[in-house]
Amino acid sequence: MSATVDTAQLPAMLTQLRLPTIARLWPAITQTADRESWPATKTLAALFEHEIAERAQRRTARHLLEAGLPVGKTIDRFDFTAIPSVSKARVMALAEGDAWLAKGTNILLFGPPGVGKSHLGAALGHAMVDAGYRVLFTRTTDLVQHLQAARQDLKLATAIEKLDKYHLLVLDDLSYVQKSQAETSVIFELISARYERRSLLITANQPFGAWDTIFPDPAMTVAAIDRLVHHSIILEMNTDSYRRKSAETKRPGK
Repeated sequence: MSATVDTAQLPAMLTQLRLPTIARLWPAITQTADRESWPATKTLAALFEHEIAERAQRRTARHLLEAGLPVGKTIDRFDFTAIPSVSKARVMALAEGDAWLAKGTNILLFGPPGVGKSHLGAALGHAMVDAGYRVLFTRTTDLVQHLQAARQDLKLATAIEKLDKYHLLVLDDLSYVQKSQAETSVIFELISARYERRSLLITANQPFGAWDTIFPDPAMTVAAIDRLVHHSIILEMNTDSYRRKSAETKRPGK
């Protein structure tokens, strides 16, 4: 079976097939293939490898943009020596592996203000985006406002369902949620909806024993903690404020 191939139409065909990387690289790669006498299969493999790699890079860039992660808050910039209660090996295992995310495991970061909870949460978020997952980093109070507005419009279930596209939700500063039925009930519904399916990473200044200041209903407090802890990894960062230490070292005379 023979056919006449019009190579002049190749750029247009590649554009139509949405293969921009191959459209850009095929002249150089085919020249190399001709010069080195590559078989057709090797040439095709080289072209598709480049397309797949650049497509993954573009996807990661899109996911990073939508994640809202703080810039520069990565694992390599986290000072583990300042937080001896946190195992660097354990955090690196979480950052380099995704088994916990596949199982819908939660990560709970506890500690006083300024110890680096937000940084560590964002760092794990960055690692998961790099691994190909979708992440959303948000202040808990901002998400609460969004969900409350959805409830008022009778669209809370839809809003929570839309958050399912994120494999990991990083809820920063849970402790700043106001102790009101309206605010805490939407958080409880989110926790319940993601239970055993999708992961949450939560930072909080207060340990579980003080969560009655967050949830007004004792039964809701117990139920929320039960769902979060059932499949969870807890990292306690009980040390002096890193920000305060840093400020003190910069004082005159230090």
